[in-house]
Amino acid sequence: MTEHSGPLVDAVGGSEALRRLSSTFYDAVLADPLLAPVFVDFTPAHVEHVAIWLAEVFNGPTGFTDSLGGHQALLRAHLGLSITEEQRLRWMELMTAAVERELPADQLLRRRVMEYFDWGTQIARDVSAEPVGADLGDPGPTPRWGWNGLIRAEDRP
Repeated sequence: MTEHSGPLVDAVGGSEALRRLSSTFYDAVLADPLLAPVFVDFTPAHVEHVAIWLAEVFNGPTGFTDSLGGHQALLRAHLGLSITEEQRLRWMELMTAAVERELPADQLLRRRVMEYFDWGTQIARDVSAEPVGADLGDPGPTPRWGWNGLIRAEDRP
């Protein structure tokens, strides 16, 4: 039986596993005719930034907040992209394949990771409908995800 405690970032295999996941995923995205147009401004740094974001979300180091602008910056990066539900669902398909390839074969771990991606892609889709430069207000701190899903800010250590 697999132990399900501690931060998800450790369970997935740490930052290196998240880099592999991001790399595998974006290789597929950039080759996908439905999703490639959304990533027209893609740079190799994007893979690293996503890995840093995911490490923080999965209760690891706060590198995205400390160095890359935090939750506000991530949301702002989606403004004006006009992501459709069809694109979001294709994104989820490609991420599911990347998770199955790159993360440990622990079904609860994979389910929690994919629940985060489902939650996050719905937010990205919604934010993407707003024009570039829209005022998003204060989205609060970077969300954290654990073995029971979203960790409320008031429940964080």
